[in-house]
Amino acid sequence: MSARGKAGKRSKGPMADGMGESVRRDIRLGFLIHDVSRMRRKAFDQIMKPLGVTRAQWWVLAHLTRQDGMMQTQLADILDVGKASLGTLIERLETSGWVERRADPTDKRAKRIYLSRNVQPLLEKMIASEHTFNEQLLQGLTAEDRTNLVRLLSTLKQSLAQMDLGEASGDEE
Repeated sequence: MSARGKAGKRSKGPMADGMGESVRRDIRLGFLIHDVSRMRRKAFDQIMKPLGVTRAQWWVLAHLTRQDGMMQTQLADILDVGKASLGTLIERLETSGWVERRADPTDKRAKRIYLSRNVQPLLEKMIASEHTFNEQLLQGLTAEDRTNLVRLLSTLKQSLAQMDLGEASGDEE
């Protein structure tokens, strides 16, 4: 028998037969969210490459622009990376002169990570590049569409954060 089945209709696959339209739509939505996120990260990596910034580096710098002086352990948790991996990354950022590690004022064993003054010109270039990128990416959306998209994605993020999924992190903006 062909892929079209008995009645000449194309088979939609083993899972499609018992699923309603809303289930198929929601599964498609999940794939779409994942694909957009992956494609955006990949495109943004290409935009940052001429600035000499890797994905891991720009991710750390972006989080520090939101909350400078984070504890290294807190930053590792938010980024969902191992403390040793983050330590190596922070060393590279320090060598580049973009961040500084300082002892916590109340716990000398703990380290806090701060953006250095030297990183400001890089951050300005990153922000300008991101603005241009976002304008290209979002050009088909009205201001109202963008506002609604932020609201809807924030709702999804809040729902995920409230789920009891073990160590799932909802701290990213």
